[in-house]
Amino acid sequence: MRCVTSCRTLSDATVSRRGKGILMDPEEQLGKIRARIDAIDTKLLDLISERARCAQEVAEVKLADSRSDEEPPVFYRPEREAQVLRAIRERNPGPLAGDQVASIFRELMSGCLALEQPLAVAFLGPEGTYSQAAALKHFGQSAVPQGQASIHNVFRQVEERLCDYGVVPVENSTEGMVGQTLDCFLESPLQITGEIELPVVHHLLASEGASIDDIALVIGHEQALAQCRQWLDSHLTNVPRDAVASNGEAARRASSEQRIAAIAGDMAAKLYGLSPLANAIQDSSNNTTRFLVLGRDSVPPSGFDKTSLLVSARNRPGALLGLLRPFEENGISLTRIDSRPSKTEKWTYVFYIECEGHLADEVMAEVINQIEEHSIMLKKLGSYPRAPI
Repeated sequence: MRCVTSCRTLSDATVSRRGKGILMDPEEQLGKIRARIDAIDTKLLDLISERARCAQEVAEVKLADSRSDEEPPVFYRPEREAQVLRAIRERNPGPLAGDQVASIFRELMSGCLALEQPLAVAFLGPEGTYSQAAALKHFGQSAVPQGQASIHNVFRQVEERLCDYGVVPVENSTEGMVGQTLDCFLESPLQITGEIELPVVHHLLASEGASIDDIALVIGHEQALAQCRQWLDSHLTNVPRDAVASNGEAARRASSEQRIAAIAGDMAAKLYGLSPLANAIQDSSNNTTRFLVLGRDSVPPSGFDKTSLLVSARNRPGALLGLLRPFEENGISLTRIDSRPSKTEKWTYVFYIECEGHLADEVMAEVINQIEEHSIMLKKLGSYPRAPI
C-alpha cells in the first residue's frame, strides 16, 4: 500500500513538473526546436535574398560605369572574395568548422555573382576530374565549367576569351610539379589569379559487378598512377598500367570497356556509374594537389598573397645563388622553387619561383630589380591570394 501511494505521488509530481515546463516530453521538445529552426531559416532566406539584391545593384552600377568609359565591367574580384572568406573564418564562433562555414559563403557568393555575370571556367576534362572538383571548390556551383582535352587547351580557352578563367594542376604533395603547366606559362600571356588546394583520394573503380580478379588493365592520369604506385605494386603486381589524359577520361573508359579499372575520385564514380573495387588507394594519406587559376588581368593585393615568377639565369657559377639572394636579403620567404628545361638551348633551365608577398609591395619591387641583374629572362606570372579554404 505504501509503494502504490509513493508511486502515485511521484507520478503526480512528474505531471506537475511537465505542466510547469520543467520536464517536457521529447516530441514536444523536438517540435519546439524545429519551430525555432524554421523561424531561423526564414530569416536566413530573407537575408540571402537581400544580399542577392545588393549584388544586382552592384551589377547595375558597374554596367552604368562601363558605358561611360567604354571599359568592360569587372564583376569577379578574387582579392575581395579571398578577404571575405578569410574574415568569415576568423569571425566564425562555431560549432561548425571554419572551412565548412567558408564553403557555405563561397556558394552564396557564387550564386550572387551569377546574377551579375555567370563565369565560364575551363578545366582539364572530361567531367569527373579533380580539376573540375577544384574549379567548383574555388568558383562554386553557379560557375559554368567547361572541360578541355589538355592543359594547353585550358590556357588557349582563356587566352582566346572563350572562357573567363581556367583551372590547371601545378603541384602534387607526393609527385611534385606538373611540368606541362610550367611549360605552358613560358609561352602564355595569362596571369595567375588564385590557387586551390584539394585533398585527393583515389579509388580503384570499375563497372558494376566487376571483380578485382577480372582486371586486365589499370588506367589513370600519370600523376594518379604514380601516387598509387605502392598499392598497385602490392595488390595488382602483374596487371599492366596505362596513362591517359585525365582521371575523368579513365573513368569514362572503365564505364564502357570490360576488364579495365580506373583510378579516379568520388565525382567520377558517381558521374560514370562505377563501383569501387578498393577505396583510398593513394600511397600518402595527406595526398593533396594544388591548382592555379588562370586569368587575363592582374589581381590587386588581398593582404595575404603569393607571387610566381619564371626566371632564366646566365650559365655561370653561382647564377642560381644570385637569383635567390635578393629574397633572403629582403626577408621574403620562398614557398616553392623548381626548374624546367628552357627548350631554347640544351642544358639550360628556367626556374619557377614562388614566394610570399605581392608585386605591388615596395620590397617586392626591389627584389625584382635585383633579380633582373642576374637573369637573362624574367617573367612575372602574377600575384594572387593564398588559398582561403
